[in-house]
Amino acid sequence: MSASSLKFEESGRSLMERLFEPPSVGKMSPVAKIVAYGLLAFWSLFVIFPIYWVVITAFKDAAAVNQGPFYIPFVDFQPNLDAWRVHLTADANCDLYSVGRQVVLLFYNAFAFLVSPLIALSPMEPQICKTYLAFTNSLVIGVASTALCVAVGSMAAYALARVQYKPKFGNVIVFILLALAMIAATSYAGIPWYVSAAVALALFFLLARAFGKRFKSTLGNGDILFWIISQRILPPIVVIIPIYMMFQAVGLLDSHLALIIVYAVANLPIVVWLMHDFFASLPIELEESAQLDGSSRFGIFWEIVLPLTRPGLAATTLLTLILNWNEYLFAVFLSTSRAQTMPIMVAAKNAGEKGILWWEMCAVIVIMIIPVIIMAIILQRFIARGVLLGAVKG
Repeated sequence: MSASSLKFEESGRSLMERLFEPPSVGKMSPVAKIVAYGLLAFWSLFVIFPIYWVVITAFKDAAAVNQGPFYIPFVDFQPNLDAWRVHLTADANCDLYSVGRQVVLLFYNAFAFLVSPLIALSPMEPQICKTYLAFTNSLVIGVASTALCVAVGSMAAYALARVQYKPKFGNVIVFILLALAMIAATSYAGIPWYVSAAVALALFFLLARAFGKRFKSTLGNGDILFWIISQRILPPIVVIIPIYMMFQAVGLLDSHLALIIVYAVANLPIVVWLMHDFFASLPIELEESAQLDGSSRFGIFWEIVLPLTRPGLAATTLLTLILNWNEYLFAVFLSTSRAQTMPIMVAAKNAGEKGILWWEMCAVIVIMIIPVIIMAIILQRFIARGVLLGAVKG
């Protein structure tokens, strides 16, 4: 008989005992159940109410916002689509036909880019709707930077969890000095960055081969992990000006590639630290057995480690996507018109000539949060840590 099926005799129990004592092993007492579910309901209301407020505000007009607060549609106020018309119909290029044409031109231009070395096919310049442009920019930049960040960060985390690195401290100092010399040569001597970078790498290889064995002190995996997370501790405003100058020098300002690279690098420490804990918790005997069967290190990582860490990978991917999707500081410095994202559009609405129009801003926010909610729903079943524990035990 299982412990949960054991029940206490209710005969002879007082009212207070029936209210405050559990009816059986593994169950809650009625009072405890009421308190627990009440706290959960209150917390759910506390979390969901701001989202509900944004959604209903997106369907209000100026009178409903200024004369409020109104909470229940069709009871307190009459919903309307004024805020949505500003973004989707006021612009001549935001009607359904124009947006559909822009989608077709997107695929056409991608095809033209791929076949341009073989066929002289010129891309066509579409008339872009601002809302559509910002949404597609956020989608492309957010998904691409998240995929790049999670892929590189997962491999780095696995390497730090399973391979012991002992780089010489002297070689690290030499690398830093050569990097500073490369920056000085590019900034003050006018030497092209690719030339100075190639010379610096060649000198580092020669010096490391010639003098590397003489350095005694070494670093470990813990030092590397601390250095990685220290890059995230640094406030982004400290590095934004050097990053701006770097992308200006290579001609990548206001481009998707610049934001993808910056977003991926900025969130790489978070991916490495989160995935390192998941990889380190796996029993190494599974990987040793696969190695005895002739599997390669990458094969073990792809076929054994990643399936067992799907919950951690899903949670890390969702967190990284949210950080990339909501990034504002890098986008406002590195993009001007072509690569502007949804946070920039929301900020532009906030700083408009008419002042803050909450109903119009809420409509943009609703459009902005839909992809993140869809991604959270898709990944929700992988996030429970019990899936990982069950996979390891099996």
